[in-house]
Amino acid sequence: MAIKLTQLSHGGGCGCKIAPAVLAQMLAKLPTAQAFPQLLVGVETADDAAVYQINAEQAVVATTDFFMPIVDDAFDFGRIAATNAVSDIYAMGGTPIMALAIVGMPVNTLPIADIQQILAGGAAVAQAAGFPIAGGHSIDAPEPIYGLAVIGLVHPARIKRNADAQAGDRLILGKPLGVGILGTAMKKGLLDEAGYAELIATTTQLNRVGSEIAQIVGVHAMTDVTGFGLLGHLLEVCRGSGLAAQINAAQVPLLASAAGFAQQGIGPGAIERNLASFSAEVDFDAQVADWQQRLLADAQTSGGLLVSCSAESAPAVLAAFHAAGFAQAADIGMLSAGAARISVV
Repeated sequence: MAIKLTQLSHGGGCGCKIAPAVLAQMLAKLPTAQAFPQLLVGVETADDAAVYQINAEQAVVATTDFFMPIVDDAFDFGRIAATNAVSDIYAMGGTPIMALAIVGMPVNTLPIADIQQILAGGAAVAQAAGFPIAGGHSIDAPEPIYGLAVIGLVHPARIKRNADAQAGDRLILGKPLGVGILGTAMKKGLLDEAGYAELIATTTQLNRVGSEIAQIVGVHAMTDVTGFGLLGHLLEVCRGSGLAAQINAAQVPLLASAAGFAQQGIGPGAIERNLASFSAEVDFDAQVADWQQRLLADAQTSGGLLVSCSAESAPAVLAAFHAAGFAQAADIGMLSAGAARISVV
C-alpha cells in the first residue's frame, strides 16, 4: 500500500505555523539589530523577509520557509512548498536569484522515489521562476519536511514593507481564501477531483507579479497571506503602520468549494489558534457568519499577495493581477487612521 504523505505528519502546509500569540512570546526577548544600519528590514514588524542593503542600487532579500505535507502527491508537495517559500521575496517587491533546499525526511519510512519527487517538484518551480536551487541541507527526520531558503534582490527604494501602509489605502487581495479548509477536506476524503485541482492550481501559482506591482506608483505596502490567515497578516500591516482596517466579507474571494466545507465546520486547527490569538483586535459585524469568520482566519499555504495602495492606484494594481492570471483578485477593504484593529462587515 502506498504511503500517504499527510499520514506521516501531525500538521500540513502553513497550518504548521506556531500560533501568533505563542510566537510573539518566543520572540519577545530577541535582541534588536540596531547596530547594523544596512539591515533595512528585520524582525521588528514581522515582515515577510529580511532586507540588507549592499549599495545604493541593490539590497539583498532573504527568507526561509518550510513545512510538512499538505497533500499526498510528492511532486505536488514539492511544488507547493517551493512556491510558498519564494512568495516572500515577491511580497517584498524583490526578484529571486537562488535558493537552498531544506530537507528533513523519514528515510527509513518514505521511499527514496517519493523523496526524489518532492525535490523534483521544488526544482520545477524554481526553474519556472528563473532561479537555481544551488544546494541545501538534509536530515533524517521523523516527519517529512521540505522548503527553501531563498535569496533575492530589490532596489532599496522599491522595498514594500508591511509597515508602510497609509490611511485611505485600498486593500487588494490576489488569491482566494480556503486552502487550509480544502486541505483538511482532502485528508478526510471529502475533496473531489475538481476541488483538488483547484487546491493545486492556487497553491502552485507563483506570486511573481509582486515584483511588478511594487513598481506601481501609489503602492505603499505588501505582504502575503499564509499561516496566520488574512486577519492575522492584515493585523501585522495594521500594527506596523499604526492604522485600522475594514474588510467587506462579501468582497473577499473564496475557493469554490471552501464555503461549503467551512459551513460544515471543516478546517485545520490553525483556524482556532489564529482566532484565539487576535480575537481581541478584530470586530465582526453581526451579519458576518461564523463560517465566514473561520475562512478569514484559515491558514493559507502559498496564499495570495495583500497589497495596500492608494485609491487612485487600485485599478492599476487590479489590472496587473488580472493580466498575470489572478482572476479572483479583488478590492476587499481599506485602511484608516486609528488604533491597530480590524472591523469586518
